[in-house]
Amino acid sequence: MFLATYRAIEDALRASTGVEDVQLIDGGEHADLASTVAFRLAKVRKKAPAAIAQDIASEIAGTLDDLDVTVEVIGPYINFLFGRRYASRAAEAALVEGYGQLPARQASVCIEHTSANPNGPLHVGHIRNSIIGDTLARAFRKAGHPLEVQYYLNDMGRQIAIVSWGFDTLAIEPREGEKGDHYIARVYVAANRAIGDDPSITAEIDRRMALIEQGDPETVQKFRHVVSMCAEGIKKTLGRLNVHHDRYIWESDFVRNGQMETTLDRIASMPQCIHDEVLSLDLAECGFEKRYVLRRSDGTSVYAARDLAYHIWKGSNFDDIIDVLGADHKLIGAQLAATLGLLGENVPEIVYFEFVSLPEGSMSTRRGTFVSADELIDEVTERALEEVSVRRPELDLDARLAIARSVAVGAIRYDIVRVSPDKSTVFDWKEALNFERQSAPYIQYAHARACSILAKAGEFEETCDLATDNEIALAKHIALFPPLVAKVVEERKPHMLATYARELADLFNQFYRYEPVLKSEGAVRDSRLTLVRAAQNTLRETLETLGIDALRSM
Repeated sequence: MFLATYRAIEDALRASTGVEDVQLIDGGEHADLASTVAFRLAKVRKKAPAAIAQDIASEIAGTLDDLDVTVEVIGPYINFLFGRRYASRAAEAALVEGYGQLPARQASVCIEHTSANPNGPLHVGHIRNSIIGDTLARAFRKAGHPLEVQYYLNDMGRQIAIVSWGFDTLAIEPREGEKGDHYIARVYVAANRAIGDDPSITAEIDRRMALIEQGDPETVQKFRHVVSMCAEGIKKTLGRLNVHHDRYIWESDFVRNGQMETTLDRIASMPQCIHDEVLSLDLAECGFEKRYVLRRSDGTSVYAARDLAYHIWKGSNFDDIIDVLGADHKLIGAQLAATLGLLGENVPEIVYFEFVSLPEGSMSTRRGTFVSADELIDEVTERALEEVSVRRPELDLDARLAIARSVAVGAIRYDIVRVSPDKSTVFDWKEALNFERQSAPYIQYAHARACSILAKAGEFEETCDLATDNEIALAKHIALFPPLVAKVVEERKPHMLATYARELADLFNQFYRYEPVLKSEGAVRDSRLTLVRAAQNTLRETLETLGIDALRSM
């Protein structure tokens, strides 16, 4: 509804002005949309912008009557105000299943996110990557893009060599019921301590690094075993967070299939390539002082070499490739992009994010000082269960626990994604679980309230004739959901979806507070119930795009 109206206004302005970019923007508090094109035309028409605005408004005003759009001029600004009929049609348009789904696109997209080293469980620092990446993926699918989401498994890194040595050497058994990723972490921490006590072990780690690159079958099996065990544990954690990947890509495959070597051969013939003790690239022309090292003096490749091969493969299979990386990867991400550009390959777009932390401080897998994502989910679920038990004591424990799990995951996902990726944040479970403030439970509760109203209402005729300010404000915001999905995808900013969801819950609660629904009668009752159904449907679609359960009862 909004998109069609926007395009109609845009077309009217273009026809009147002869200008392609009519500078149509959000109207803020004064209007639904506004145009500043009069400023641009001042020199051409040799008139004051305010006078030009009046001329344009007079010319196009009548052409927008069928859309219920009023044109007003304030100084040089041309304002467009959407009326009651527009709002009513917007609410009716939001009743369809899958509201907000945009037409299918042709360009294929690959999003890679999380890709944490498989040497332990995901911790709080990792899951911002997962939640940003998964929310973007959901938005891309909602926007009609053919999409594949990938996790790149680093199964050749030094950390894996250390873990494999620990498995062979240290007598550490898994605990009963222990997830594989947590077990791997205990072995990794213990192995690092052993290396700290006896540095001579480093020679054995180096030997294993050489063997894995040579494709030694026994070493490959050992590395794959520990990585698979850890990856299965990580998958379970991601599943608890409603995060899903379509494919797990093994780093070592690009060594086995020869693609890494092919990539290094291409690089070796580049004028920027330096052949001395190591194989590296001089990227000074791209603004980098340090060399981009790809092969060590002992002949083994570094992670960057395999990563280049992986990205060349992605670029040949997808139109657009997006990586979600922490801010500490900015240098290597920029070096990767620069090298791919010099090779004439598809360059990834990298969405960087600052880190999320807990009040307790920083974390390190190597030192064993991390708070795992599993522990965080368990803790927040326990807190959520306490709150749900106070609110719904009549429910049995299983029902309360099911609600608590959905509330906990929603609280974590929302609190992390609501902050712009370029800003760091601290996760505070007290704020995240606040049912009365701007949080996931607050939005989930608005959806549950709408479901409750509809359940109590029984049958009614779906028809909309909105009249009050609160009704119209809610309907207009509902109409913004489809264009918001497009904007989230275009700008790669999933936090805008979180902001929209909160504002939608605010407007629904305001409408419900001031406009009687169940107690109203006749056509007014039907109209308001239709608006409730439109709001419920939009809240559900928004929550699902955020990866949060749209609970019908809380």
